[in-house]
Amino acid sequence: MSWKNIIGQKQQIRVLQQALATGRLAHAYLFTGPDGSGKESVAFELASLLNCQNSTTGNEEGSCGKCPDCVQIQAFMHPNVEYIFPVESALLDPGESAKKENKRFTDAKERYDALLEQKKQNPYFSPAMERSMGILTEQVVALQHKAMFMPSEGSKKIFIISQAERLHPSAANKLLKLLEEPPSHVLFILVTSRPDALLPTIRSRCQAVRFSRVTSQELRLWLLENRPEIQEPDLSFIVNFSRGNLRLAWEFINNRDSNIAETATIVLRNQALEYLRKVLTPSRFHEAITSCEQNAKTLSRGDLVLFLAALLLFFQDANHRRINPDFQELNNPDISDAIDRFAKNFPNPDFFQISTITEEAIRSIERNASPLLVMASFTAEIKGLLLRKA
Repeated sequence: MSWKNIIGQKQQIRVLQQALATGRLAHAYLFTGPDGSGKESVAFELASLLNCQNSTTGNEEGSCGKCPDCVQIQAFMHPNVEYIFPVESALLDPGESAKKENKRFTDAKERYDALLEQKKQNPYFSPAMERSMGILTEQVVALQHKAMFMPSEGSKKIFIISQAERLHPSAANKLLKLLEEPPSHVLFILVTSRPDALLPTIRSRCQAVRFSRVTSQELRLWLLENRPEIQEPDLSFIVNFSRGNLRLAWEFINNRDSNIAETATIVLRNQALEYLRKVLTPSRFHEAITSCEQNAKTLSRGDLVLFLAALLLFFQDANHRRINPDFQELNNPDISDAIDRFAKNFPNPDFFQISTITEEAIRSIERNASPLLVMASFTAEIKGLLLRKA
């Protein structure tokens, strides 16, 4: 990938470059920060740099991305780089001969391979199998075995543990033993958006590198420098709608040639706007309550955050057009007619309080509050704020 292809996180990259240049690389790192901030991309770049045939330690440019080692790492096939994420127990059943005849294993392997393929296409995607109970003990036992052997080439074996907060308790305890007496040839990189969910003893044995949400300016600058073919209005749409979430930004970047209305995030946005129509139509408010309950039950926490974020961006657009009907830098330029109708038909919403409760609902969902309670409370509050009389 190379350092220059990392979006934002300049300070975090400097910390790692300095450690490489001075030979003071820690034996274990804890990369923390919001989902979609690029933590895993930095972890893989560090792994590539330590194995790249065309880079020197501390190289300012990073890995070449073209040598056999870099290509193998990108394909998740390098013997020195292990990528661990939550998988189904069916993949870990003993007995190689039995596996070939085991339909559960075959089906699980297909789902696993599909997730890895999605990761190859979108480096900011964090895979996890839906039926997984977390990162299992067997996975860490396999790491213990692999840690015993020296790397085939290069200086380090690198173990990247995605969504480390999902370590099963027994797996966490086994990992702790590895971290307490780490082999000198192994580098651990634990990646999480919820460091508080990890054992304090694990956190204390890792050097923390804290990542922040990429700013709109950083993403826009990266796109202008690295993807100059992306022009307005696509450029502003990607920057504004992704809200610093690089997984979403990458999804938009790679779906520009398809029907943008078919992307999962836009489908979710349209679902949010249909919910808003029900809230604002007196005869349909009971439908809004039903929709609220269904969304809380069927959408993942990540999708609920996107659902609420889509409403927040729509409200921002409506407020801009209410103040200045000629305002052009919309978050949602593809639905400008709907924005104008809303601004005309609802001239006096309390947009400040609307933004406040929407952001609070997003934070509550991210902090594991009950989705049903959060969405029910949000639905009750938002109606009065939108229909406020002058």
